[in-house]
Amino acid sequence: MIGAVQDALLAALKIPDYDRDVVLDLYDDAARIVPTGRSERYTRIEIFLFSGRSLEAKKALYGAVVANLSALGVPANEIKTVLIEVPPDNWGLRGGLPASEIDLGFKVDV
Repeated sequence: MIGAVQDALLAALKIPDYDRDVVLDLYDDAARIVPTGRSERYTRIEIFLFSGRSLEAKKALYGAVVANLSALGVPANEIKTVLIEVPPDNWGLRGGLPASEIDLGFKVDV
């Protein structure tokens, strides 16, 4: 599942392969409530990312996430992808510098 999400990020957002920070949290049935009509396969993907991606890139990401997770057996209608866009000023990287002051090595405005 982690690889499926990373592959979607690479394809849709054009990030470099070395840009990796994917976490998988699993919850048992007692620790979550899923939407009515969904099964134990219901999967919510939350992605924190720099703000600035185009709607086309976001649509490509949603589609890639669904395609990749569906290939693993998660029904397409049981996948929710939520993007949490954070301005680069609000990311402290590489020794505490704002991301807006760092050459990231890739474009954000895709």
